[in-house]
Amino acid sequence: MNAKAYGKRVWLVADGFWPTESNGQPSHEAVCVLNTGATDANISLTLFFEDRSELSGFKARCPARSTRHIRLDKIKNSSGEPVPRGVPYALLIESDTPVVAQYSRLDTTQKELALMTTMAYPVE
Repeated sequence: MNAKAYGKRVWLVADGFWPTESNGQPSHEAVCVLNTGATDANISLTLFFEDRSELSGFKARCPARSTRHIRLDKIKNSSGEPVPRGVPYALLIESDTPVVAQYSRLDTTQKELALMTTMAYPVE
C-alpha cells in the first residue's frame, strides 16, 4: 500500500479555550492529527494570546500511518507549563512531515455538554 504523506506541515487554529468551570466532568480540547506517511511526525505546538507572550515548547508525536489525539488538558511544554485554563488563545501546529490537523473542544461548563470541532487552517 502507498504510504503517501497527505496534508501540510503548518496548521493554524484561531480559537482555543479550556474552561475553568465544569459540571463535574472535565472539559478538554484536543488537536487531532492524521499521519498517512511512512515516517513518524514530530509535532510542535505554540500558543498565542491576546495579552501575553506566546507559549511554546509543546511536543507530541504521531506515528506513521496512524492518528493521534493530543489532549491539550494533559500536555505540558518543555518547561513543565500546562495550557492555561480560562484564557483564550490561538494555536500554531507545526510538523516535520505533512499531516492533517483538526481541533476539538468538549465543554462541560453546563450539564448539557457541548462538542465543537473544526478543521485547522492549512498553511501553504
